[in-house]
Amino acid sequence: MTQLRVRNPATAGKVLGIGALLVAACVLSLAVGTKDISLSTVVDALTSFDPENTDHLIVAERRIPRTLAGLLVGAALGLAGALIQGVTRNPLADPGIFGVNAGAALFVVIGIAVFGVTSLTGYVWFGFAGAAAASAVVYAIGSLGRGGASPLKLALTGAALTAALSSLQSAVLLTDPATHDRFRFWQVGTLAGRDMTIVWQALPFLAVGIVGALLLGKVLNGLSLGDDVARSFGRNTTTDRVLCGVAVVVLAGAATALAGPITFLGLAVPHVARMVAGPDYRRILPLSMLIAPILLLLADVLGRIVARPGEVQAGVVTALLGAPVLVLLVRRRKLARL
Repeated sequence: MTQLRVRNPATAGKVLGIGALLVAACVLSLAVGTKDISLSTVVDALTSFDPENTDHLIVAERRIPRTLAGLLVGAALGLAGALIQGVTRNPLADPGIFGVNAGAALFVVIGIAVFGVTSLTGYVWFGFAGAAAASAVVYAIGSLGRGGASPLKLALTGAALTAALSSLQSAVLLTDPATHDRFRFWQVGTLAGRDMTIVWQALPFLAVGIVGALLLGKVLNGLSLGDDVARSFGRNTTTDRVLCGVAVVVLAGAATALAGPITFLGLAVPHVARMVAGPDYRRILPLSMLIAPILLLLADVLGRIVARPGEVQAGVVTALLGAPVLVLLVRRRKLARL
């Protein structure tokens, strides 16, 4: 498996800082909410759980599953973004642009409207199937003609498919108010309401996707040099792209099904990872896996604070914060060459 080896002391310090931030984000996710819970009570709930203690129940039944979901979804979206940017050599690529989120959303709508799905466990399967179908269509159409699956053709195909799938989704929702009412709570992207049942449901897919993605650093390094150079080193670029595409489908599909469409993580996080570790994807991938959950958990915590006693969904907060952060990254330095 990919190992995150850092010989530069400055880079090593940054990696340790990222690890500390991840731990802090998890602690905040467990302690902060509609009702703040002291750190000592959180520790007691983790080490000596008392089912008669209301605070312990809040930590165990609501915040632990929510935090685990944030870790898994963040890691998956960070890795999916790094993979899709590497395989397409497009620094502005993410699963949303390439139709993955739109495919998952449309299939969830179909599941609600046609099959009467109402539970999050049901959304997982439909969302995963939709992401896989959309990705397969994008790659198949983008591979037609001369040059095969070029970055430009894939991006254009993904944008066109996203528009088409979003239109179909809107058509179903507009003609079925009941489906719209159920779907809108999933559509905004949130970690709220996720219990251990749904986490366990998505965990096998996410675990396989995460492990597979971490093994693809060398493959992405080859693809980043261009197809001709990669082939000169004996790489089968078609096989490499298929492997990366499968990993993206598994990661983005399962994450979207678990938490709904959450934007900007897959787009912005790989650029932050490149600033820390340089252009080597064997380092970018594990760093993206660590950085994205930090941002998602902090966005979730912020959403709980700003609208007490209610909350703002994490997907809304990441969109509000992600756009200016990405603009700042672009202004401060040129997008890293892939």
